[in-house]
Parts: sequence; structure tokens; C-alpha cells
Amino acid sequence: MNELLIELSEISPREFFGQQNEHIELLKKYFPKLKIIARGSKIRVFGDEEMLEEFDKRFSMLMDHFGKYNKLDENAIERVLTSNSENDYASSKESGETIVHGVSGKVIKAQTVNQRKLVELSKKNDLVFAIGPAGTGKTYTGVALAVKALKEKQVKRIILTRPAVEAGENLGFLPGDLKEKLDPYMQPLYDALRDMIPHEKLEVFIEKGVIQIAPLAFMRGRTLDNAFVILDEAQNTTHAQMKMFLTRMGKNAKFMITGDPGQIDLPRRVISGLKEALLVLKDVKGVGTVYLDDKDVIRHRLVKKIIAAYKTIEHND
Repeated sequence: MNELLIELSEISPREFFGQQNEHIELLKKYFPKLKIIARGSKIRVFGDEEMLEEFDKRFSMLMDHFGKYNKLDENAIERVLTSNSENDYASSKESGETIVHGVSGKVIKAQTVNQRKLVELSKKNDLVFAIGPAGTGKTYTGVALAVKALKEKQVKRIILTRPAVEAGENLGFLPGDLKEKLDPYMQPLYDALRDMIPHEKLEVFIEKGVIQIAPLAFMRGRTLDNAFVILDEAQNTTHAQMKMFLTRMGKNAKFMITGDPGQIDLPRRVISGLKEALLVLKDVKGVGTVYLDDKDVIRHRLVKKIIAAYKTIEHND
């Protein structure tokens, strides 16, 4: 009797096999001549060689489906097991606006006109500026586009970076190792990723360097090839930092720069590298810019009112 051994990597066996292995039970119904045993992250299958090949092919299709949608249910399994190609079983609910399917199949879309504009600009340009106040979804949409590019193998890694200006750039006064020091500061980036990539997979990606989250100072001297790179909170870059970042772009790289020129934490008389770059690069071909505003705020309804209220006093200064 022939044996096939499959090990799940970067996939949660609990979610893939289903509660009390219900998905495995469904597989057994479709392959009654095979003996299927699932333990831990491994699945052993015994039977005729030809039948094992068919099982291996279908199981790979199921893993691809799970990798794309982060979700598996009875209907999806039946569609995959009875279809000839992905076109036959891909979710019909998928709309043109869906960027990526997040954890537990959560559909992540560009929800506003300007967010959709950001998605379109990213398709056409290798360097995109997304400018707007807090809560407009510029970073979240950018991270979703980066995850999509990684999933579709358009890039080999995602690099997320911020200028560590609020933390004093040197960070030496904080206890703990570098990762512990940076984690609270980089939290918004982790939060977005946790919505889009299952926990086990995210841990593996970070461990292997497929996803890197680091302060801007760590970009110095690197050439970033085959990567989707997001510079967040870019209003807090200096002239030198922004120029250094922009010149890191390597082959097959996508760069996205997000920031809010109204939230600059730099010392007085230090020009924001973001404001300067927007002026310097405004006529350069291959560079796209989208301005988001309070109409794009998708946080609590009060956030829009807060932004509007502050805008009135800031304009009166």
C-alpha cells in the first residue's frame, strides 16, 4: 500500500481541518478508498498510487484556496473537490473592490472613493504618496495592497518602516531588547497585518524576514529589491531621511509613502521630508499622489467631527 505524507506549514491545522476534524471527515466521503489520518499538522494518506495523486492535487487546491481566503467551509471544500480549475470554484462574491481576504475570510476592501483611487494609483505607479489625516485608512489600505502583492507572488517580501521620532530615534532609554522597544511604536502596522494574515503564518513570515518591520534608520545602506515597502508617518522624516529612503528602491519594488502633514512632530525649523518630497516629485512620471480627507474616515463617527473641529481652530491660528 502506498503512503502520502503532507505537512501543513504556515497554516493553522485547527482552522484547516475544521472543528473535530469535520473537513477531514468530508474528504473521507469523497475519497472512500483511501485511508486518511490527520494528527497535529500532518496528514497521512494510504491507498492506490493513482488515487493518491488525485488526492494530492485536490489537497493542494484546498491549501491554495485557504491561503487566498483564509477560510474553509463545507461549500468551499465541495466546490474545490468537484471542480476542474480555480475559475470553477473561486468565490463568486468577490467584487472588483476586494483587495485581499483577511483572517477568517474577512473581506478587506477599499471603502471610499479616495481609498479606491489609492488602489488604482498603486497599480499604475511604483511610488505612491497617500496623504491624509488619521483614520482615513491610508496605512491600512497600503498594508492590504502589500499583503495582496505578497500572496500573488508579485513581491518576495514586505517592509514596513517608520521614522522613530516620537521615541527619540535612539530608543536607548527604553528597557528590553530592540524588538521589545520597537513593538509598541510599530503597533499600528502589526495590527493591520494581524487582520490580514493568520497568526501562525505571520509569526513565520516575521521570523524568516518575509515581513520586516523596522525604524527608518535601519533602511540606510540597503537596496530593496522584490519588495513592497511602506514608509508610514512620513511627515516626521527629515530631508536626509526621505532622500535616503527614496533612493533605496531596487528592482521590482513598490514604494508607498503615507503621512499627515498636519501632524508633524519634528523640532521647529526642521523641514518635513514629506512636504518637500511632494513638491520636488509632483511632476515626476511614475509617481502617484492621492489626498484623503475627513470623508474617508472610517473609524468611529465622532472622529470625523473631531477632525473638523480641530480644522476650524487650526485655520484660525
